[in-house]
Amino acid sequence: MSGDGLLGVALGGAGSARQRYGVAMGLYLAGQLGPAQLEAYRVAAGNDAASPAALLAERTLPVPDTAPATPADSLRRLLDEADRYIASLPGPGIAEVRHGLALTRGQTARVAPPGRNGVVAAHLPPALAALNLTHPALAAAILATVPHLDWITYDAYPPEQIGPLFGTSHAFASLVGEAGTFAANDFDMGLFLIAPHVLYRDHCHPAPELYAPLTGPHGWRFSPGAPLHLKPAHQPVWNLPMQPHLTKVGPTPFLALFCWTRNTALPAEVLPAQDWPDLEALRLDA
Repeated sequence: MSGDGLLGVALGGAGSARQRYGVAMGLYLAGQLGPAQLEAYRVAAGNDAASPAALLAERTLPVPDTAPATPADSLRRLLDEADRYIASLPGPGIAEVRHGLALTRGQTARVAPPGRNGVVAAHLPPALAALNLTHPALAAAILATVPHLDWITYDAYPPEQIGPLFGTSHAFASLVGEAGTFAANDFDMGLFLIAPHVLYRDHCHPAPELYAPLTGPHGWRFSPGAPLHLKPAHQPVWNLPMQPHLTKVGPTPFLALFCWTRNTALPAEVLPAQDWPDLEALRLDA
């Protein structure tokens, strides 16, 4: 990190002040920043063009002079922020997910080789901009790790079953799992991104699954042919084994933390429904 109070986030960009506050929050939670310094970053979060260094100096507070975070440090910070976020959510599945995350403590992160994913490049920035409004520390942690995660876009479903768009309009990165940044056995947790307006058709799988949507609203249903129900960001969804579920993305890209807590090697299956063409043409209101 630089010694000018910018915490690695350049001045002037839309939302950059809140990103700096998010980084500062992460440092505070890690014990590397005091409460008075954090408050200065909170005050400065209202102006993207103002350097927090001036406010820190005015308040006779030291400017953070932390060594630049390594990719492994950034990945561990993301895991910590994800765990902190999940712990704040109500409902079933939370304890199971946090138990799996606790088993990663002390592990060394596997840093993915540099790469570029077109879905991530196009749709992660607006998703993070929305998340930054409410959870700047988590948004900053995700942003810092984008180059170090193995983002995958693939279609394990037959294209004629899953639909014309989903296979090329999603990306996921496993943060914890057998092939994840942090190793785990029969457990998979990470980030899931889907482009706006895409339909993730009705499907089910043997794995119990937690979705923690970071953006919204999006449409959901839990039985083929049932009506959609809009759910806002930060309202978790817990799918029991073989529970049908469908997601219709709204105008904001769908970004979520996901977790399969067991049976991760068993495949999902698509569940036919007659109303898919109508749902794929549907545009949800913001």
